[in-house]
Amino acid sequence: MVATKGRFVDRCVVVLGGNAGIGLAAARLFAAEGAKVAITGRNADTIAAAAEEIEGLGIQADMGVVAQTQAAFAEVKEHLGGIDVLFVNAGVGGFAPVADVTEDFWDGIHNVNLRGAFFAIQHALPLMRDGGSIVITGSIGSVAAVPGNVAYAAAKAGLVGASKSLAQELASRNVTVNCVAPGFIRTAMTDVLPDAQKEALNGRIPMGRMGEGEDIGAAVAYLASKEAGYVTGQTLHVNGGMAMFA
Repeated sequence: MVATKGRFVDRCVVVLGGNAGIGLAAARLFAAEGAKVAITGRNADTIAAAAEEIEGLGIQADMGVVAQTQAAFAEVKEHLGGIDVLFVNAGVGGFAPVADVTEDFWDGIHNVNLRGAFFAIQHALPLMRDGGSIVITGSIGSVAAVPGNVAYAAAKAGLVGASKSLAQELASRNVTVNCVAPGFIRTAMTDVLPDAQKEALNGRIPMGRMGEGEDIGAAVAYLASKEAGYVTGQTLHVNGGMAMFA
């Protein structure tokens, strides 16, 4: 059932990487608040299930492949016409000590998290309506030391820098660009960590626990809302207080 009340009624929202975890949590919130939502993801089955749940448009696409990104936004144009909110959340993770980082490992993380994010935004911009919002998923790893996180941290730090440049460039169109920087959130990316490492991480978080996808979804919705219409070029940290010690 389509919501008739909420901050995003009749607004068109695209969530890249919206088939699971943080992206799906945000897509659920946008749909619940009246948005017309399109989500992308690489897995056909999870995309179909998520799109059915939120009653939105599901597009199978790998954001690490520019041709697929371009095709995805052509489909968005066909079905939604334009974009009011773009949530750039598609990403891949991976931990490795510096000595074990290969070219393929480095390129695989940067191809989706940084290169893919940039070209997704580039292809979305012709569809962005004036007064729209772009929110990009950053990471606590861009400001806080996490062992074995060098490739991922570099990509996410690059996104934070890129977001500021984009914010400056798009301000004349009244389009805001911000990052939300999650700490350690319970997702498939963190589920693979050994229990001992999870306990150690929780010990570094003042609130003593990992966050949930809904915690990040709420922050994304704020940055995409009209209430944040005068907020741009910023990074909102949502990490249970962990960034205080970065």
